[in-house]
Amino acid sequence: MTSSRDRDPAGRPRNARPRDATGRPLPHGTAGIEQPPEDVELGPRESIAEAQRLLDGGYPFHAHEVLEAAWKASEPAERDMWQGLAQLAVGLTHAQRGNTTGAAALLRRGAERIGTRAQDPPHGLELTGLRDRAVALAERIEREGLDALSGQDVRLELAPARAE
Repeated sequence: MTSSRDRDPAGRPRNARPRDATGRPLPHGTAGIEQPPEDVELGPRESIAEAQRLLDGGYPFHAHEVLEAAWKASEPAERDMWQGLAQLAVGLTHAQRGNTTGAAALLRRGAERIGTRAQDPPHGLELTGLRDRAVALAERIEREGLDALSGQDVRLELAPARAE
């Protein structure tokens, strides 16, 4: 017996299962958290703002989805940076799920990637500070463990707040 697989109109696999707040798949028929559309098309600044809104709301997995879409749509010169931003969100997702090793590793990997644009950051980003905060968070997670940190401790601000 074969099971039906979720596919989009082009035949690419899609996972239509509902997901919890950390992005983990739930059984079909279970109420889950609304997911960002897989084909979201936002400009760079809108992607950063939406990802930050999701991070601030406690949804780093969903922020990763937004950043991943921006990464795939980005200019070649910015791809490492966008991939790094997505990896930072995945690091926060691992932290939310209690995976100390994965959280620290992805935070470091993301920090390394965004560091490639730290001297010439686009889209209102301040990448040197973000990179340093991500590395410091990875070190703190490794040193103290996730149980010692509050939810407020395990967050990152992608871009500096603007004065209105």
